[in-house]
Amino acid sequence: MRVELRLAAGGQYTGALALTSDSEGTVRVVAGALDFFIDATGNPQFSPLVSSEAEYTCRDWLALNPMEMELARAVQSPVRYTLRVPPGAAARSYHCAAGFTTVPTAGDLKTTGLKSAVRIVAVFYVVVGNPPSEGTIDGLQLRYVQEGQDAGWRAVVSIRNSGLMHFRPAGELQVLDASGAAVESASFVPMPVLPRRVQEFPFPLKLSAGPGPYTLRVRVDLGGDEIQEATAAVTAERPAP
Repeated sequence: MRVELRLAAGGQYTGALALTSDSEGTVRVVAGALDFFIDATGNPQFSPLVSSEAEYTCRDWLALNPMEMELARAVQSPVRYTLRVPPGAAARSYHCAAGFTTVPTAGDLKTTGLKSAVRIVAVFYVVVGNPPSEGTIDGLQLRYVQEGQDAGWRAVVSIRNSGLMHFRPAGELQVLDASGAAVESASFVPMPVLPRRVQEFPFPLKLSAGPGPYTLRVRVDLGGDEIQEATAAVTAERPAP
């Protein structure tokens, strides 16, 4: 779940989430505020504290009620959340999350065996003021990745966010063969590029024409006033056995 808000410094917002469970028995859940970042593979990583996100976290602004609950099967349990922005908050986008983690019930503690824990997450983006989007295409390359059954070619587009506002690239990557004809295309996944970092977007490719020269072409909207374009001449070389 994702919640996006625009709030003034000193402002606040209250809303509610609804938790449900498909488990046969009662499930005990503990809530907590989390930091997060997007790793090099494009996956969000959640933790109670991420020091690299100190300038951009809204974790300490987030209050959850209740903090602990028991969920019965197929029954919705509401959780209220409040985000309180400090009066001196700088104009930029902030991000944090609410995590809900299963823990053993009193009955579970009386039994032995392997227990699994599940965490579900709701993500919050809070924009204070009107920070501009400042994104650029930072790189465009072809890589061969050795990952078992997922081994193959990847076009990798690097997007730089040099500003204080997160954005989600929207656009398309095309692969052209030696004659200039488009042989593959793929759209950007709507993944956020958080402030002041470079995020890679990998595109798995078939390259059905086999090894040889290709051109990668990308057109993308990074939240500014124009569509940005980039091309790169690449060569797919047969990987070594």
